[in-house]
Amino acid sequence: MTETAPLAGTGAAARTREPALHEQRTPSRATGTPPPDRGLLRGLLRTARPKQWVKNVLVIAAPAAAGQLFTTRALTQLALVFTLFTACAAAVYLINDARDAEADRAHPTKRHRPVAAGQVPVPVAYAVGGALAVLAPAAAAWLSTPLVAALLTAYLGMQLAYCVSLKHVLVVDLVVVTTGFLMRAMVGGLALGIPLSRWFLITTGFGALFMVSAKRYSEAVQMAGKAGATRALLTEYTTGYLRFVWQLAAGVAVLGYCLWALEEGGLPHTSVLPWRQLSVVAFVLAILRYAVFADRGTAGEPEDVVLSDRALALIGLVWLAMYGLAVANW
Repeated sequence: MTETAPLAGTGAAARTREPALHEQRTPSRATGTPPPDRGLLRGLLRTARPKQWVKNVLVIAAPAAAGQLFTTRALTQLALVFTLFTACAAAVYLINDARDAEADRAHPTKRHRPVAAGQVPVPVAYAVGGALAVLAPAAAAWLSTPLVAALLTAYLGMQLAYCVSLKHVLVVDLVVVTTGFLMRAMVGGLALGIPLSRWFLITTGFGALFMVSAKRYSEAVQMAGKAGATRALLTEYTTGYLRFVWQLAAGVAVLGYCLWALEEGGLPHTSVLPWRQLSVVAFVLAILRYAVFADRGTAGEPEDVVLSDRALALIGLVWLAMYGLAVANW
C-alpha cells in the first residue's frame, strides 16, 4: 500500500497536467485569437477599404444612360471592370498605407489602420499592392479592351502620383480625386464601346467635384482650430474657398443635367409621361438635400451621407426610377 501511493499520486498529477499542456498547444482555441495568417488576410481586406467599393458601382453609369445595361455581354463586362477597378483601388490603398505607416501611427484614428497597427507588415502591403497594380491592367488588356487597360493604367499612375506628391498641391488634389470618379463612370462605356456624351461627362464630372469639395469643406470645418488635421493641405484651403467650389460645382452639375434633359426631351417619344424632364426635379432635390450636409460641415464620405439619410436615399431611388423609365422610353 505504501509503495503504490506515490504511483497513484504521480498518475493523478499527470492527469491534472495533461489539460494544461493541451491548452498550451492550442492557444488560438483557448483565447479565441485567430491564427496569424487569418489575421493578415483580414488586415489586407480592411486595408482594401471594402466600404469604398460602392464607388465602383459607377461603372454601370454609361451603359445605364445608354439603355444597354441588361444584356449578357454588358453584365459580364461590367462585372469584370468592377472587379478590376476594385483591384486597382485596393492597390492604391495598400501602397498609400504602407508609405504613410509612420505618419498614421501618430494619428488618433489612422493609427488603427492594419498597416500602421502592425497587423499587415509594410513589405507585404507593398508587395500585394504592386502585384494588384500589375495584374489588373494586364487582365483588362486580355479580357476586355485596350482602352479599359489604358484607363486603368492611367488611374493607377494618377492615384500613385497623388499619394506621393499631388495630394499636397492646392486645387490639383481636388481635380485628381474628381477625375478618379469620372474614370469610374467612363470605364463601363469604354468596355462596351458606348459613346460618351458631353452632357454625361459634364454632369458626372461636376457632380463628383461637388461631393469631393463638400467632403474637403466638411473636414476643414471639423478640424478648424485643431492640431493634427487629417490632411495637411486643409490648413492651406480656406472654408470660404471650399464653399465656393462645391457651390459652383453643384450649379454646373444641375445646369448640365437640365440641358441634357431638355435637349433629349425635345425628341419624339412614346412614353406616358416626360420622365426625362421630370427626373430634373428629383436630381435637383438630391443636390439640395446633399448640400444641407455640406453646409453643416457633415458631408464626409459620399456613400455614408447617402446611406445614412433616408430622405436622400429615397430621392435617389425616385430619380433612378424616373431615369430608368426615360431610358426605356416607357
